[in-house]
Parts: sequence; structure tokens; C-alpha cells
Amino acid sequence: MIRSIRRVAVVGGGIGGAAVAALLQQAGFDARVYEQAASFVPVGAGIHLSPNLVKVLDRIGAGEAVRIKGCRPGAFTNRDAATGEILFDLPLGDASLQAFNAPFLTLTRGDLLGAILDCVNPDSIEYGKRLSGVKRHSEQVDLHFADGSEAQADLVIGADGLRSKTREFLAGFEAPHYSGQVAFRGSYPTALLGGERMEDLTKWWATSTFALTYYLDAARDVFYFAAMTPQPSWPTDASFVPGDKSEMLEIFAGFHPAVQRALRTAPPECIKKWALFERPSTFVWGDPRVILLGDACHPMRPFMSQGAAMALEDAAVLVRCLSESRSCEAAFDAYVATRSERLLHVHEVSSQNTFMRMPCDPTWVFAYDPTRMPIQTGPIVTS
Repeated sequence: MIRSIRRVAVVGGGIGGAAVAALLQQAGFDARVYEQAASFVPVGAGIHLSPNLVKVLDRIGAGEAVRIKGCRPGAFTNRDAATGEILFDLPLGDASLQAFNAPFLTLTRGDLLGAILDCVNPDSIEYGKRLSGVKRHSEQVDLHFADGSEAQADLVIGADGLRSKTREFLAGFEAPHYSGQVAFRGSYPTALLGGERMEDLTKWWATSTFALTYYLDAARDVFYFAAMTPQPSWPTDASFVPGDKSEMLEIFAGFHPAVQRALRTAPPECIKKWALFERPSTFVWGDPRVILLGDACHPMRPFMSQGAAMALEDAAVLVRCLSESRSCEAAFDAYVATRSERLLHVHEVSSQNTFMRMPCDPTWVFAYDPTRMPIQTGPIVTS
């Protein structure tokens, strides 16, 4: 462990921030989380917990909780959106344990974040802390917050997402770009389907649109959908707006009857239309005293459902680098060198939106174990 690093400030209490805080505390660091929200509220859309992500949750101590709450799909089925023809069927369930050494789960983002936060010292989390300034000294970083309070740390980790203030202080303001795509999302009680059985996890592929349908809990009592489509512009700064059910049904009218049934069943009040924002593919890692992870560092399109997984991988690798290195500079270099090639690959494949559309071997994604893989110390790969 680096002798000069004891106090670590984590900016952002989302999935990546909570994960890195839990791992830091387990490793003996005095980690505190500064979250701009007023409190933790378990909200959010559905999420895939792929095996590479679950391995980090196991290290944190949250693995059992998500196994209890989440759905374990029997397969990840990819179908043609119009005909329903199977394009690629990836066996999961017990097969995931055999192939990837961890299960594949689906559940809500709120349940995932809650499970991780349960592993963080509750006295180390401060809510209502919106970052307003960062000042670096040779061996200390001062943080200033919008409420007038201040904090000092030996190291700062920016895990504050796509609209990261930490990134802004490092690299200047850069507004996220609207990607030209939106997603209608919603969840509702499975009972509303009237006994109609839906597959555990299906991606329905069309040319420029697609839909995902899956369950959010172990009992399969809650059903979730995400239906993505191009839209030329997004006329508001809000991340989402209430969804128009008629508009959604019209856009996806050519999809398979199973998809139309899932969308038609959705209560209007549960439908939200989300804009997909992104940044240029240039990664911003920070520096040895202010380090970025997750979307603050390397935002990517959600088409592989690997955004949260990459943040948790970052957290696991970064804490290992900090624990095993003798200086901040060495830890930072090892972190960037270890994560760069992996992230560049995932970023590229996710942007293409072809992952698992046709038969493929996803072992390179799902079997990866950031808690055990070698830490790199060689030349840094950059985007």
C-alpha cells in the first residue's frame, strides 16, 4: 500500500463509486463518498449483471444479495425482430457457471446499488455534496462543494458519471452529445401479461431499432422492456420524459407479436422515453492524485449492456493497483495500462451494436476476472 495515501475521497455514490469505496475500505483505506443526491432512493431501469460484473460483487460481498433478488435467465436469446427467428441462443443458468465461473443475472439498478451500498460503511457516505471545485497540492487535494463545505484527501476518485464534474475540472467543460437514439423503457407486474409466458431474456434485432425484454426479480414477478429507436433531435436538457404509448406502439408495429404484446400491456404511466447521450471516444483518466473511472472516464453506448460492468472492473483493478504499488504515479500508470486495451475493445464493439446478433463466443467479455487478472506495468495504450 502507498504510505502517503490513506484518505481517499470518492466523488459519486452510484454503482462505480459505491463499489470502489467498498473495496477501498476492505483494503484498509479511509474512503469517504460524496454524493450530490439528497439521499439514496432505489430507482432505475433494469440491468444485466454479466459474470465479469458478478465476480467483482463477490469480492465486495454483495454477490449473495443480488443472487437472492435477481433473475437467473436460462438463456440470452437473440431473435429477428419481425419473424422471431433465433439468431443466436446463449445458454446461461448453470451453463454460465461452467463457462464463465459466475452466474448471469438481471434485476433493477436500484437493487444492485443497494446491495453494494450495504457493503460500504454508512458513516462514510455524505449526501447532498455537489462538487464545485478541486484544488491539487503536492500531496493533498482540496474538494469544495456547492453547500459551502470542504474536504481534504490524499487521493480523489471521480466516479460521478457521464456529466462528471471531476472530469470537467481536469479537462474542461464538455457537454455530452445526444447520440440520435432514444429508448422507451418501463417495467410492470408480470401478472398484467395475463399468463402469457415471455422468455427470460431476449434481444429482438431489427435494422435500426431493437428491443430487450426480461424479468427483474428471482420470482419473475416484474417484467421489463427497453425499446430503442433513432430520433433526430432531443429538445430538452432532461435525461428522460414521459413516454407516449401510442408513439411507441407505432414505431414498433412491425415487431414480433410477443414484443408488441409486451409493449401494449405496459401501463402508460410506467413508460419513459430516455435520450442516449455520449461523449467522444477519447478517454480521460485523470492523473496520479485525481483518477477517473466508469462513465466519467470512458462513456460508451449501452449496446453491450457493459457500462456498469466496466465501472466495477475499473474499481477492482484500481484498488488492486493502489494496494500493490509503492507510489501514486506507479498505481496510476498500472491502472491505465491494465484497463486501456480492454476498454478500447469493449467501447468499439459496443458502438457497433452487433454483439451476439449472430453466433459468437462471448468468453472474452464474460469470463474476464478483474479481481485476479495480472496487473500491467508496461507501455500505456491510449484511445
